[in-house]
Amino acid sequence: MDRLWAPWRGVYVGKERGDGCIFCEKLNAGTDKDGDNYVLYRGDKVFVILNIYPYNNGHLLVAPKRHVGDIEELTLDEMQELFAVTRRMVGVQRSAFNPDGFNIGINLGKVAGAGIPGHLHIHIVARWGGDTNFMPVFGDVRVISEALEITYTKLKQALERE
Repeated sequence: MDRLWAPWRGVYVGKERGDGCIFCEKLNAGTDKDGDNYVLYRGDKVFVILNIYPYNNGHLLVAPKRHVGDIEELTLDEMQELFAVTRRMVGVQRSAFNPDGFNIGINLGKVAGAGIPGHLHIHIVARWGGDTNFMPVFGDVRVISEALEITYTKLKQALERE
C-alpha cells in the first residue's frame, strides 16, 4: 500500500459536517471570521470562498449569497454579478499564481457532481502545464503543494493589489 503524508489535512478528518449549507454557514459567520472560513470576497449578491478540498492550488468557489440551487432560480442581478466576480477572480489568480489556464464550471445537481447541490456555485481552478501527472492519473491522488492558509493569504494580497 502506498502512503501519502499530508498532516495539514488532518483538521478535516472526522469533522462534523452537520445538516446545514456550508456556504450559508460560512457567509453568516460574519466578516470577522472570513479569514478562518477562507471567505476571500463579499460582493452585493455573491461571495468567494476557497475550496477546502481543492483540485489544485487556489481553487475558488463563487456563489450567490442567497441560498439557491439551480441556475434557473437566479435573478438577473445575481447572474451578472456571478460572472463579473468570476472574471475578477481569474485576474486575482493570475496575479497570485501565474497559471497557464483555468477550468471554470458549474455542476448542477448531485448526479452532475455537485458536492453541495442545494447552493449553486462556480468553480475556478487554476491550471499549469504538467499539473496532471502520474499521481491523479494512476494513483487517483491529488497533491496540493501549499497549505490553505498560505494560498488564502496570497489570494487576499492579490485582491488588495487590484
